[in-house]
Amino acid sequence: MNHICLLLSGAALLLNGLAALDLLPRRDAAVFSLVTGSTQLLLAVAYLGTAGGGDGTAGGGTAILLGAAGMFLFGLTYAYVGLDFLLGLGSRGLGWFCGMVAGCGLLLAAAWSAEDPLLAVLWLCWTYLWLLFFLQLALGIERLTPLIGWSLILTSQASATVPALLGITGRWPDGPEAPATAAGSAAALAALLLLAVYLAWRGRQTAARAAVVLSVACPDVSASALPGELKR
Repeated sequence: MNHICLLLSGAALLLNGLAALDLLPRRDAAVFSLVTGSTQLLLAVAYLGTAGGGDGTAGGGTAILLGAAGMFLFGLTYAYVGLDFLLGLGSRGLGWFCGMVAGCGLLLAAAWSAEDPLLAVLWLCWTYLWLLFFLQLALGIERLTPLIGWSLILTSQASATVPALLGITGRWPDGPEAPATAAGSAAALAALLLLAVYLAWRGRQTAARAAVVLSVACPDVSASALPGELKR
């Protein structure tokens, strides 16, 4: 069930990244996030009931609780993201929630580091994404929006969809090859996140040049008439 949740997360991350870059209506992404989050919460409850013998402690112990915790954190995040936009809640509470989840992500990465190094690497990547949302929504650093969009798009498949398919097909790395796979994944994710930084910076530079050209060509144009990227 946790791999199914991860597969859903890959789609949700991609759609939210596209929405952050104004390539997809935010309402579409919000509805999908709400559906995804609700589904993941139901799967988390079912996972605890079936894998943990109903109390979350039998038949798997700590690993079951850690897996369920991750599913609940993802499910609550997506549900909150969807409700925040659809109900117009203002996003400040969502930002602080993301900050709390980022802290939990660090703890989960540390908890999985010995038993499942690849999962630990993935949790570090997700923690970074949650931290970006905290900085943007809770602290009001709006200029991070392009970086968030590109980071979600570029890491959605590498950190969620591909690992989910590995787990579903029984190819999740374990044994002696696990540390090497985790190291390779860490390098690949770091490269994608650096690429996201570059693309966000290039987008801002392009928008700034376009704004200068527009102000010269149309000095009377109002700020409300500028495209979304030029306003950031």
